[in-house]
Amino acid sequence: DMSFMAKFIVEGPDAGVLLDRVSANRVAHEVEPGTITYTQWLDDAGFLQADLTVTKLAEDRFWVVASDTAHRHVHAWLRRHTGDLRAHTSDVSGAWAQLNVQGPNSRAVLQSLTSADLSDAAFPYRHAATIDIGYAPVSCVRITYLGELGYELYVPTEQAVHVYERIVEAGPEFGLRHVGLKALASLRLEKAYRDYGHDIDNTDTVWEAGLGFAVDLDKPGGFIGRDAAQAQRDHGPLTRRLVQVLLTDPEPMLHHAEILRRDGVEVGYLRAASYGHTLGGAVGLAMVETDGEPLTQAWLDAGEWDVEIAHRRVGARLSLRPLYDPSGARIRT
Repeated sequence: DMSFMAKFIVEGPDAGVLLDRVSANRVAHEVEPGTITYTQWLDDAGFLQADLTVTKLAEDRFWVVASDTAHRHVHAWLRRHTGDLRAHTSDVSGAWAQLNVQGPNSRAVLQSLTSADLSDAAFPYRHAATIDIGYAPVSCVRITYLGELGYELYVPTEQAVHVYERIVEAGPEFGLRHVGLKALASLRLEKAYRDYGHDIDNTDTVWEAGLGFAVDLDKPGGFIGRDAAQAQRDHGPLTRRLVQVLLTDPEPMLHHAEILRRDGVEVGYLRAASYGHTLGGAVGLAMVETDGEPLTQAWLDAGEWDVEIAHRRVGARLSLRPLYDPSGARIRT
């Protein structure tokens, strides 16, 4: 149950113009309705202001979802940049519950509950559509925050319990289990998914955060922070980057804020961490900075790494790519 997430409807003739203006990725122009896009919002200096998703429902209607911690900031950012555009933002967070069904059997359990075709061909990754579950119209988005096949279900609040009960009733056949936010944190950190306000924030550039894949510098009309982001990329190889850290000893725990050393020299600290049950050890995300040389995977591999945990140094492995399913094949099956 992730109903705490911030949810907004942005609508009007210029809604797409507004969202493309504030988004570093292409979310409206030449994007088909029924598509969800992961994007960042930048300030004029090219630093992160938000990390969220935008779903295009129609040419003049969009669904924006952000974390609860960014709720007021995201709303204020949209209103601040609307100006004289013909667009209106409505905060509908309380009107919609959010139930996430994630995991290899998520398609199977949902398919047993709806008349909609959820096959990969009919309902591909990053697709959104209204489906029926019981008596409720449910906005279903195929997206994941934990690195497996999965779906986010947005349900009118008054029908949330009904939909929840239908899912739970169907669940035993498919091994359905309830999970909480600590389980989510563990899984998302194995996949190296970011959490704005925790392991990335407004002191980071989109490149340092490892989110350059979600930036479209060639988008018609540009976006807020576009010139700064271009200059940052053109400046040269990065010397400061967010990397994934996995302890080589399966026993110790990581929480966050532990010091990270390369060849005995402090070069960063853990911004977020948990235990990675699939990877077999504590895992986290750390911001690492070199003494001026490019921070590449080769540079990471050439060093001897350890993390200080309760005055004990524990060996670690570092990676720029997700250690779990680096190609992303599992979320697209």
